[in-house]
Amino acid sequence: MTLTLEDRAAGCLVGAAVGDALGGPVEGWSPDQIVERHGGRVHGIVGPWHEDWRTARPIAPYHKGDGHVTDDTLMTHALVRVYERVRDHLDAYAVAEHLVPDLMTTPRWIPELEAEALPLQRIFLAEKWLVARLHYGHVDPREAGTGNIVNCGAAMYMAPVGVVNAGNPAGAYAEALDIAGAHQSSYGREAAGVFAAAVAAACAPDATAASVVDTALSLAKDGTRAAIEAVAEAAARYRDVESALGPLRAAVAPYDTVGPDYRNPSLGARRPSRLHAVEELPVALGMLLVADGRYEGAVLGAVNYGRDCDSIATMAGALAGALGGADAVPATWAKQVAEASRLDLHAPAAALAAVAREVFALDRTRHAAHAAAFAALADPR
Repeated sequence: MTLTLEDRAAGCLVGAAVGDALGGPVEGWSPDQIVERHGGRVHGIVGPWHEDWRTARPIAPYHKGDGHVTDDTLMTHALVRVYERVRDHLDAYAVAEHLVPDLMTTPRWIPELEAEALPLQRIFLAEKWLVARLHYGHVDPREAGTGNIVNCGAAMYMAPVGVVNAGNPAGAYAEALDIAGAHQSSYGREAAGVFAAAVAAACAPDATAASVVDTALSLAKDGTRAAIEAVAEAAARYRDVESALGPLRAAVAPYDTVGPDYRNPSLGARRPSRLHAVEELPVALGMLLVADGRYEGAVLGAVNYGRDCDSIATMAGALAGALGGADAVPATWAKQVAEASRLDLHAPAAALAAVAREVFALDRTRHAAHAAAFAALADPR
């Protein structure tokens, strides 16, 4: 059965949210610590790491677990709302004009706070940077990401760009780089472009895990490309995620600036570099390869990898969901996450697919005009 754009959009966004919720409660810990805490690997939705999550450090005051999505999903849905307003391709100015006001002015249910609040009150400092630079600093949106810590903060919510550019990875890459210029620089911005391109590639009719990674490699630059290549080479030797956990970490470690202790980053962490890469995207692609594109394997591999595993599982879930469609995401997980987070996980996907169809129609009109103008220029007779 051929999957429709709507099927793939739903698989991508629902898959991303479910991966996010599964990874949240074990974020920041190592695979061994996860096994010790849970008596084995995580195989589904689990509760908070600390029962006293309201006061336990470094978790407080966030209720991570029990199916609650994190800022990855909140930012993804915020970007979908920007697409709904603009109904065309986005750029860095759309971030300043639409995304930042959305974060600052509209209270929404924040699952981890178990309260209605402004999204700005939940997002991490690297995302608050958007507000400081664009709203208060009036920095040129195309350059506002310069100076921010370099992390996966922009990449984690770029899946909608891939859906809008479904089947056009190069277009997704270019659009995401423009958008992410308002948020990130260096390899953090590059990861946003490559992730969006990978989602666009995963939406192609005959896409496979291998074709998605090949597309990512064809577009990625510098350390990001080297990291993906190293992780993909390691992943090719494994067919089960349990065996791949250590080797994938070893493969990406030379390119990761955070260092071995995730909660105690190295002095060189998160600084611009042409030699390094964020850890999350290469590992997500590696898990996709090990699982051969299957949703549960890719996401659970990402979750049990630990470290920044909510973002890794968000990316792996988006890619595997786009490959397999909405039915690839276990319905019980999706239902529990939607109910626990008080979110309609399908509505943003349906809205985004509708926008993608409108944007494609606009692109065809623009291309026809370009073709006619070029033909007249090329053959003035």
